[in-house]
Amino acid sequence: MSEEIKKVATRQAYGERLAELGERHPEIVVLDADLSGSTKTAIFAKKFPKRFFNVGVAEQDLMGTAAGLAHSGHTVFASTFTMFATGRAWEIVRQSICYPHLNVKICSSHAGITVGEDGASHQVIEDIALMRVIPGMKVFVPADEHETRAMMDFMVQDRGPTFMRLGRANVDPIFDSSFKFEPGKGHVLREGREVCLFTTGYVTKACLDAAEQLSEQGIEASVVSLGSIKPIDSDLIARMAKTHDHLFSVEEHTTVAGFGSAIAEVLTSKEPKILHRLGLQDEFGQSGPANELLAHYGLDAEGIKKSVLKVTKGTA
Repeated sequence: MSEEIKKVATRQAYGERLAELGERHPEIVVLDADLSGSTKTAIFAKKFPKRFFNVGVAEQDLMGTAAGLAHSGHTVFASTFTMFATGRAWEIVRQSICYPHLNVKICSSHAGITVGEDGASHQVIEDIALMRVIPGMKVFVPADEHETRAMMDFMVQDRGPTFMRLGRANVDPIFDSSFKFEPGKGHVLREGREVCLFTTGYVTKACLDAAEQLSEQGIEASVVSLGSIKPIDSDLIARMAKTHDHLFSVEEHTTVAGFGSAIAEVLTSKEPKILHRLGLQDEFGQSGPANELLAHYGLDAEGIKKSVLKVTKGTA
C-alpha cells in the first residue's frame, strides 16, 4: 500500500504536519514542556514563534495552560513525552481539559518500549489505559506517517479533547499519502481465514510480517489496523470474530486495560470469543535497543508468529 520504502517516526510526521496546519489555521497554538526538539514541535516554533509556548519542565502547568488557551477559543496542541503527559499530568487532563470538554489535542511522543535505552521510567506502557478511561477523550494511535497526518487533519476540525500516541522510532510505511482517517473505523490490511491479528501503532508492520511467515506454514492470517481505539470499530471487530477461528490483539503496551482490553470489551457484548492478548504481561519494560526489547517481549514478527502457532498448532 505504500508509495516508497522510507521509514519516518510518527513524531516527525506530527511536527511537520503541525507546521503545515498552522499556515491554514491561525487559531492553532502549540505548547511543549522543554522537549520541542524531541517531540518535533520545534518545527512549528520556528515557523510561528508567537504561537508557541515552552512552559518548561512543568507538565501539569502545560495541561493547565492548554486548558486556559482553549477556553479563549484556541485549538491547542500540547506535547511532551507520553510518560509525563499521561502520568504526571493525568489529574489536570481529567479535571481541567476533559471535564469541561475543551479543545485540547494531547500529542505525546516516546511511548512504549521502543523508547529503548531510556528504560522503564520513560517507557510508558499504561497510557492507552489511562487516556481511554476518561469520559469524552478520543484515543488515536497512528501506525505510520500517513496515518499520523490524516489523524491530525481530522483533529484540527474536530472539537474536544483527543490523545494521540506518538513514537520515537522510525516506522515502515503502512498506508500512502491518499489515506483518509475516520474516527471509529478500522482497516483490513490483509485478508486471511483462520487467524485475525488486531494491531495498532508501531507493531503493525510486525503483524504484517508475521502474517507473511504464517502463510508459508499454511496459515492465512488477516491483519486489522485499529488506529482509532476510542471510538473503536466494533462492527469490524465483530465481523472478524464471526469469520475467524482465532483472534489476537498485539500492542506495545500492557495487556491490562489497553488496546486488547478495548477489543475484548466489544467481543463480550457483540460476539463473545476468546481473544489472545499479546503485549507486556503485567510487567515493566527495561533498558535496551528497541528491536531487542520487541523480540524479548514477543512483539516482533517472530514472536507474534510463535504465539499464533502455539495456539493454532500447539507448537512454539
